[in-house]
Amino acid sequence: MAKFVIAGRADCPYYAKTELLADYLQKNLPDFRIHKITQRPEVWEDWLKDVCEKNEWSHKNSPIIWRELLDRGGKGLLLGGYNEFLEHAQLYYDVTSSMTTELMMVIAQENLGAHIEKEQEEEALKTCINPLQVWITSASAPACYNLIPILTSGEVFGMHTEISITLFDNKQAEEYLKSLVVETQDLASPVLRSVSICTKVEEAFCQAHVIVVLDESTDKEVFTLEDCLRSRVPLCRLYGYLIEKNAHESVRVIVGGKTFVNLKTVLLMRYAPRVAHNIIAVALGVEGEAKAILARKLKTAPSYIKDVIIWGNISGNNYVDLRKTRVYRYESAIWGPLHYSRPLLNLIFDSEWVKREFVATLKNLTATGRQFGGILAAHSIATTLKYWYHGSPPGEIVSLGILSEGQFGIPKGIVFSMPVKFENGTWMVLTDLKDIEISEQIMTRMTSDLIQEKLVALGDKIHFQPYQSEHKDLVPDEEKNLVMSDAADFLNRIPQTTFEKPQS
Repeated sequence: MAKFVIAGRADCPYYAKTELLADYLQKNLPDFRIHKITQRPEVWEDWLKDVCEKNEWSHKNSPIIWRELLDRGGKGLLLGGYNEFLEHAQLYYDVTSSMTTELMMVIAQENLGAHIEKEQEEEALKTCINPLQVWITSASAPACYNLIPILTSGEVFGMHTEISITLFDNKQAEEYLKSLVVETQDLASPVLRSVSICTKVEEAFCQAHVIVVLDESTDKEVFTLEDCLRSRVPLCRLYGYLIEKNAHESVRVIVGGKTFVNLKTVLLMRYAPRVAHNIIAVALGVEGEAKAILARKLKTAPSYIKDVIIWGNISGNNYVDLRKTRVYRYESAIWGPLHYSRPLLNLIFDSEWVKREFVATLKNLTATGRQFGGILAAHSIATTLKYWYHGSPPGEIVSLGILSEGQFGIPKGIVFSMPVKFENGTWMVLTDLKDIEISEQIMTRMTSDLIQEKLVALGDKIHFQPYQSEHKDLVPDEEKNLVMSDAADFLNRIPQTTFEKPQS
């Protein structure tokens, strides 16, 4: 089959004559096919130059005709211009054109008008396709800098979903945000429709479809845990009001970071009740840290470890549950196909390491926030969003902070990390999992702290009193997997105000 590409300036009379001759050949020859390309007169020369440079051709006039050799990998073979095409038609098909110059000029003007009309229709169509409006709060935070390239890669919302990003922060961060806008535009992402900044509170979250809530910076000194807890309320109240007032009715809110994640999530639900069902807290960061520690112990890749469950307070007291955790592609005497896996606890023979060193290492990371920097926070948020829109991997357990409705004996009204799966644009709590019962003592310890956080923040309780076991000498093995943090840890993790560009 012969396929010819005919390209030319939209108002070129010679392109018009070539086009009509090609149409005649395509209509009368079964194996003759054409593809037409027109360009506005003002962009024709630049377009022609790019095509010739790409294909290493030499051609300077309109039109340009080449043949695509479909049976040779699609490589193009330059035929030439108007004269060469007429000569080819005469030689191979015994066909020529007798079109008058006057008719050529008339058709050329019609082609130009049709080209302009087509461009206008395409632009109108673009305006009808509303991009996904994504808002990022505290956009001067390092996590935002790392999150933007992931969101604009097309991996999160899909390559066929255009997005518009709005970077929201205070007026002090404006200059930094402007430079971040330029860097984002330089990515030249095919899914990014626009990127802008917002420093006016009253305009926040306008028609937002997705809101990413990052750790806010503070320039105020905070000396007690109670002050930390209460300081979350004004901002969450403001955000909740603005979300209710300005955001799209189907907005999805995702809270990430390393400070008071559960508390901020439940406060946003309180102050934005209309969309409370669409507010979640990211737990994949802690899950990723746990997998990395286990992978180093087993000398394997963290991605080969699945189904680590994080229970409780994502940025505080939580229970790392390894009872369902499995390891894939593990190098040992037993091998199987890619889908073959083995229980992790059967591969770690040092049970004391799990109960002590593993928990101590993870506690140190969770409590201080070390290693939970911009990259991990961004990746955790992006992965959770991807699962929310496209579903989590079949059969995998995902940890997610959501409002408890009494599942697993968790008190209602607190945000608690628990095992879920994402499916059809929402999540389902995996209440049918077997053998994941948690002792009453561990559950009480985790829920007590979360309830107290909420009460202290809202002013219903003056002092935060960490849970104390009534039987300190009777600590079950299961409780040794409990990751705990104290008040000093929380104070150390509050980010301070900074607007410098993150160092690469």
